[in-house]
Amino acid sequence: MNEDKRFAVLIDAENVSEKYIKYIFDELARSGTITYKRIYGDWTRPELSSWKKILLDYSITPIQQYGYTTGKNATDSAMIIDAMDILYDDNVEGFCIVSSDSDFTRLATRLREAGKYVVGMGEKKTPAPFIASCNQFKYLEILGQEENNNKQKDMEDSITPLEKVIKAIETIADDISDDDGWSPLSDVGNILSKMFPDFDVRNYGFSKLTPFVSSLKKFDIKSVNLNNIKLIYIRKK
Repeated sequence: MNEDKRFAVLIDAENVSEKYIKYIFDELARSGTITYKRIYGDWTRPELSSWKKILLDYSITPIQQYGYTTGKNATDSAMIIDAMDILYDDNVEGFCIVSSDSDFTRLATRLREAGKYVVGMGEKKTPAPFIASCNQFKYLEILGQEENNNKQKDMEDSITPLEKVIKAIETIADDISDDDGWSPLSDVGNILSKMFPDFDVRNYGFSKLTPFVSSLKKFDIKSVNLNNIKLIYIRKK
């Protein structure tokens, strides 16, 4: 992803805890610049009062949406309408939808159809269709794992199984390898992210792709310096 991408961050306050806000913005700062920061909810509800200080500290614009009908989520509709307005203004290259709600699946798909890069963030309970509709999906428990180490076992039940990732790496490496069987690890990682939107080496306890692949014990790894740039290649053993 281009570091100069401009992002609109839209947060569903009714489906995300305020404790993750720091991690959300820290993570997205790696990908670009945040130009819209909006959060949606019925702020007359006492359970959302804990958000007040967070909104001030991070300069997030709260959007009030009353629940006019029992059982209907008016917040979802408000987020979707705002997202489409921002899309047509064409002032951003990407959207970050922060929610664990599958109701945003069609929105993410529509934004991608319009050529926008969509990052989803949500808890492990997020339904698979919403995860699949994003270019990338980040689990909030992983982003804040230093405060949530006790949840690692639960996370193992929701992320893409390691065996499936290993098989995909082997297939990708075969498909893009040169005549000697070597494949650029960066290309392998990019294709993996497209195959599995929730793929993140942090899900498996690593901070970088190279040590993660090395730990699998299934690939030879070599480093090549090209014009003072270090390139990593892998080959099946």
